[in-house]
Parts: sequence; structure tokens; C-alpha cells
Amino acid sequence: MNPLEPAGAEPGSAFTVTLDGRPITALPGQTVAAALWTAGVISWRTTRGSGRPRGVLCGIGVCFECLVTVNGHPNQRACLVPVRPGDAIRTQEGTGHDGC
Repeated sequence: MNPLEPAGAEPGSAFTVTLDGRPITALPGQTVAAALWTAGVISWRTTRGSGRPRGVLCGIGVCFECLVTVNGHPNQRACLVPVRPGDAIRTQEGTGHDGC
């Protein structure tokens, strides 16, 4: 293998997940953040108090700007969570827990 040539990797077949009930196409190996970015979504959380929009900041799991609810589990870092067929992703307000 020549490191100067493309690896020739091909993604598997696309599948569907949902963001707040809206279908989003994703590819195997993508994170939730990558799938949302590919779909044109750049913000999926609002801050506590001021309700300011947030999305990916660091992209490596150091910060907590990209928090999202996946399959009912709040506070998942979208840049780290691999997307899976059928995932139900929800935008998150504040802490992701009702009433907070």
C-alpha cells in the first residue's frame, strides 16, 4: 500500500435516523454530529437560561457544546456517538431533563 494514494475505502449503504421526527440520511461510521452536519444541521442544542444555539465546537469530545438526546438518553456528545440505523435523535434544551 502506498501512503500517498487513496485507500479506496467505500462507505456501506446509507440508512435513516430521525432528528426531532424528521428523517436524516446517515452513513456507517459517521458520528451523530457528522450525520447532522451532512444534512445541513449545524445547531441542535440550546443553553440553559439564555437559550442560545449550540452545535459542535471542539469535535473531539473535550467540550460539551454538542450535547444531544439519542434514543431517550440526554447529554450525549454528538461528536463521539456513532450513529446507528433507526436512531431517534432529539435536539436538547438546557440539561436535557424535563423541567431543567
